[in-house]
Amino acid sequence: MTSKVTYKGDLRTECEHLQSKTIIITDAPLDNQGKGEAFSPTDTVATAMASCMLTIMGIKARDMQVDITGVYAEVTKHMKADPRRISQIDVDMYMSSTLNEKERTILENAGRTCPVIQSIHPDIIKNIRFIYK
Repeated sequence: MTSKVTYKGDLRTECEHLQSKTIIITDAPLDNQGKGEAFSPTDTVATAMASCMLTIMGIKARDMQVDITGVYAEVTKHMKADPRRISQIDVDMYMSSTLNEKERTILENAGRTCPVIQSIHPDIIKNIRFIYK
C-alpha cells in the first residue's frame, strides 16, 4: 500500500505516505465549494507533473554529472466544466543558462517523458516551456 487518505470533513482530506509518514492536506478549491486553504486534489495532479519532470531530469543530470540544483517549475492548472476536469496544465521550467545544447536536449527529453506525463490522459493539454536564464 502506498498511502492512506482520510476524509477530515468540510471538504478536506489528509493523505499519509505510509513509508515516510509524510502528510499532505487537500481542500476543495474556492471555485468548487471549498476554502482553498491547501492544494486541491487537481492541484496535486498538476504539481505532480512538474515534480516528476524535475525528478527524472535530476536522475539524468546526476548520470551526466551535471548539477541542476535550483531549477524550478511554475505550474498553472486550467479546469473545464461538464464534466469538471483538468483541461490543461502549463509548466514553465526555469533552467540554468550554463547548460550546453546537448545537456539541454537530454534534460528536456527526460522531463517530457516522465511517468506522470505518460499517465495523464492524452485529452489534457500539456504546455511545457523550458526557459533558460
